[in-house]
Amino acid sequence: MSTQAPTRTPWLLLLAASSILMVTMGVRQTSGLLIDPIHAATGLGIAQISFSLAIGQFVWGAVQPLFGAMADQRGPLPVLVGGGLLLAIGLFAATLLPGAWGLNLSFGLLLAAGAGAGSFSVLIGATAWRIPAQKRSMAAGIINAGGSLGQFLFAPLVQLLLSAFGWVKALYALAAIVLLSLPLAWPLRKRAPRSVGTDDGEALRPQLQRALRDRSYWCLHLGFFTCGVHIAFLVTHLPGEIALCGLSPSVASVSIALIGLFNVAGSLIIGALGERFRMKWLLFWMYLSRAVLIAVYLVSPPTPMTFYVFAAVLGFTWLATVPPTAGLVGKLFGPRHMGTLFGLTLLSHQIGAFFGAWLGGVALEYGGDYSWMWYADMALAAAAALVNLPIREAPLRRQLATG
Repeated sequence: MSTQAPTRTPWLLLLAASSILMVTMGVRQTSGLLIDPIHAATGLGIAQISFSLAIGQFVWGAVQPLFGAMADQRGPLPVLVGGGLLLAIGLFAATLLPGAWGLNLSFGLLLAAGAGAGSFSVLIGATAWRIPAQKRSMAAGIINAGGSLGQFLFAPLVQLLLSAFGWVKALYALAAIVLLSLPLAWPLRKRAPRSVGTDDGEALRPQLQRALRDRSYWCLHLGFFTCGVHIAFLVTHLPGEIALCGLSPSVASVSIALIGLFNVAGSLIIGALGERFRMKWLLFWMYLSRAVLIAVYLVSPPTPMTFYVFAAVLGFTWLATVPPTAGLVGKLFGPRHMGTLFGLTLLSHQIGAFFGAWLGGVALEYGGDYSWMWYADMALAAAAALVNLPIREAPLRRQLATG
């Protein structure tokens, strides 16, 4: 079966995909706001709660290639609807099972798996085959911006719900929002045809074998691993860092919201730049900027304005690494098995995220602050920049000719 190459951008599909990601990422990326309320209500240690969230970071990544492959083979609709139901069940279960094992099951497994089913690998894979090759980076940026907008909108919403009703009713409200979002999956119900380009008719197994022998693909994995450590540490423990500085919880919610807001712009701009510049260089400069930013933060006074500026600058690159990473996967291997191959890079990202979320809690509980995690985070951001340089990226004009 073959089909003509797409010639225009399907805006309705991008809107549906970005809206789904807005909900799933909005729920996931504000989980750090729940640590102190759950700690106060249940008596669980910060390290234990962080460990449950760290399991969730890993599971979210582990399911990406599995759900991506399922969506590639059977279509995205059952994956997205099933994931939404899992996410809602996980939120509800956390209120019934607030002990250590209960949080491991609810936040660590159910919630994370459900959010993973409605995340990057499935959503970008569901749209990539309908988009011209030269516009896939921009399209990934638009979808990614939806996730960042979710973080911007959900951070103050979650903080408001926590202040007004407590953490249990806040989770009920989030579960209701997830269930109401399920119809957004309908426009994305079609799966990619068997052949949409030069190499896209290749079966999954030989393409996967080809990818695993490709040095550039492994460079993407290594860079995304270190990115995961960085992102998960910050999204989980930035509220705790702000509390250590004696500032109010509202500073944390505003900071997380600012990260999401500025990443809307960052995702769109980086996605558009991916059409004009080598994507490996975009990744290099974004990761390097994070290392510099952390160094500046560590010598700055711990005031609300410091955190707001830190969040805004960091937010520009926060998840803006996704469009060039996904773009490079599509550029190297085509869109046919994008959900699977990009899902595997997300797995590497989330293995790093597990350590970022968990070790942050360990650092606080046993060291009293996050100092050594900040230094490790700065070093890893610099390493992520360097590891992208050996990627063998075809010139843009060649991609346009073959895409």
